[in-house]
Amino acid sequence: MDDDQPSSDISSEADYDYDYEAEEDSVSTKIVMADPEYVVYKCYKQDDAARLLKEECSKLAQRCKIEEDEAIFFAQKFNFDEKKINDELQKHGTNFFIQCKIRAEILPPVLPLPRKKFKVSLPFSRSQRVSSRKTSPGLCRICYTEYEGMRCLSCGHEFCSPCWTAYFVNVLQKGISSKIECMESKCEIQCLSGFVTEFLRDYPKELKLYLDRIFRDSVLAHPNYRYCPGTDCQGIIYCESKKSHRVTCDFCKTSFCVLCGFDYHAPSSCEIMSQWRKKCGDDSETANYIRAHTKDCPKCSACIEKNGGCNHMQCSRCDYHFCWMCFKDWKSHGSEYYECSRYKENPAVALEAKYMKARHDLERYLHYFERFDNHSKSLKLEEELRAKIIAKIEQKVEEHEGTWIDWQYLHDAASLLTKCRYTLQYTYPFAYYLASGQRKELFEYQQAQLEKEIEELSWKVERAESTDRADLEKQMHVAECKRRTLLQDFLS
Repeated sequence: MDDDQPSSDISSEADYDYDYEAEEDSVSTKIVMADPEYVVYKCYKQDDAARLLKEECSKLAQRCKIEEDEAIFFAQKFNFDEKKINDELQKHGTNFFIQCKIRAEILPPVLPLPRKKFKVSLPFSRSQRVSSRKTSPGLCRICYTEYEGMRCLSCGHEFCSPCWTAYFVNVLQKGISSKIECMESKCEIQCLSGFVTEFLRDYPKELKLYLDRIFRDSVLAHPNYRYCPGTDCQGIIYCESKKSHRVTCDFCKTSFCVLCGFDYHAPSSCEIMSQWRKKCGDDSETANYIRAHTKDCPKCSACIEKNGGCNHMQCSRCDYHFCWMCFKDWKSHGSEYYECSRYKENPAVALEAKYMKARHDLERYLHYFERFDNHSKSLKLEEELRAKIIAKIEQKVEEHEGTWIDWQYLHDAASLLTKCRYTLQYTYPFAYYLASGQRKELFEYQQAQLEKEIEELSWKVERAESTDRADLEKQMHVAECKRRTLLQDFLS
């Protein structure tokens, strides 16, 4: 971040919870920093983020000695990697602009029109750097009208100003990106922002749309900025961490992973959760079920599901009679049962092994999914429990049975239970994709320890009024230590 950004607004996710407002931080900075989930981030409004991005592009233009609209283009193309941009400029010079298609390889012999001045020194001559010019009067090849002062990019394709304006308005109304190419068919030269905005001065709606798209593309390209995924939220998170961390928007209180934008998912990585969501959402497990519970007719290959105990099958498509176990013709099978039950290496048995493997894979997936889903449901029930505890505390305060501070530990216990179970839920996708070995054995041991302590805590929270406060707080400490230990060892 720039030095001029206020440090007092910096936020951190030392103690995250499940979709509720963050609790007051009651631990010391030293303990917070020891949390493997600790991260520093900042939440901006769009106007503030736009100002910071503009300043960053202006500095890039000054340091690389290029125009500001060129800096915006390069920043979006190379994800604001200033070192890479500067290295490419030093290595390739003018050819770098040609490679990026913001200048044509051969400039037409026309007099340049001075562009908007920027307070930067330029390493190349103005004739090389010019990207838009007025040419002598001519016939526009779009509207076939004689026009004084045709306009073109460095590619030399001339069109009149009204046609350029109509083109930009049409592209903005139909497209979704800030990237606009030359109007000439098959020409890939890019129209930079300085050129486009010049034609949209009399079209405030389209000009705002274009500038909003430049801003959006800059946010998406920047490695440290991310839009808040909250409904109708305009918040933008700035976080320099390259690891998966949970952040909470200051404006809508939505919590999400700062890297992928989905629900926070420690200890699972973004890549693991991407695979897990796909596996849970697509037809992969449906296909596994079909392979595990159905077989193909050996004659017509129709998919058949066994709906009874008898192994004598009849295909509904071709009326072929066969044995469910060995796939042989049932007519020749009647007197040869011993051949069906006898183990031998043959294609039919190998095919049966494939079905067994599919059944095993399905059972393994269901083992992890059922536990993942069960903890998800438990989180919703415990959120209701937390609401009841809050209501109970308020009732006791109203009845003068103590202050909120006296009963705060009950709410803290329910909040910690939610936080621990949330972590436990996402250990199952991690375990599903974790390769067998000593590391997986250690993880499953720590996972089991965490689950044991969470269930103990859940039991005591549900009976909080009859549970000794010291005993409850001790259980809270043990559960949180188990959670942090697991994350410390396995959070990538």
